[in-house]
Amino acid sequence: MPERHILLESSWKIKVGGEFEKPYFNSIRKVLLELKSKNISTYPPNSKIFNAFDTTPFDQVKVVIIGQDPYHQPGQAMGLSFSVPRGIAIPASLRNIYKEIKRDLGIDEPTHGDLSYWAEQGVLLLNAILTVEGGKAASHSKIGWEYFTDNVIKTLSEDREKLVFLLWGNFAKSKKNLIDMKKHYVLEAVHPSPLAGGKFIGCGHFSKTNEILISNGIEPIDWRLK
Repeated sequence: MPERHILLESSWKIKVGGEFEKPYFNSIRKVLLELKSKNISTYPPNSKIFNAFDTTPFDQVKVVIIGQDPYHQPGQAMGLSFSVPRGIAIPASLRNIYKEIKRDLGIDEPTHGDLSYWAEQGVLLLNAILTVEGGKAASHSKIGWEYFTDNVIKTLSEDREKLVFLLWGNFAKSKKNLIDMKKHYVLEAVHPSPLAGGKFIGCGHFSKTNEILISNGIEPIDWRLK
């Protein structure tokens, strides 16, 4: 991403590509270039920073799941909120998501943490902060990413309709004011982290999401992961 020319899926580039020319984005680029010059690791890899957008084009978004920032250990972050590549241990929050899907829909818990199949069906797995320094959670929370991702949420709200936004935890809920509630659906729950004491279990968001989609004549999400 530090390179001047940023590759982004074409439909998203039309909608939010102008953000790349703004001063805040130049500041993000400078931070990442400086870290690279010092051989300090950042995650995800540059090629995966915009993976959520590349995998889920603007016009194909049905559902938005908002995370905070990427996993900060080697090999975990892949540019999709809550997701890790196959072969990487499933993080605790994602395990709780799987437990709720099993309770809600009777789907067996997957053996891997790669959520690409959801993204390919129209689930935008959006972290509000798109990079992190290795080993330092939330280390890039103040470098400007939220200007970009807030604009993404606002653009979806303004230019699309009947989207389902899943807001888990107080951070995600803080984005509610960016969403036009007259055009879209918002489902809220505590964060799936074990720190929330397991209160995420029972939210029913996965069946509720599909009920909303079906009621609007939209193909539901297959939450199974193969």
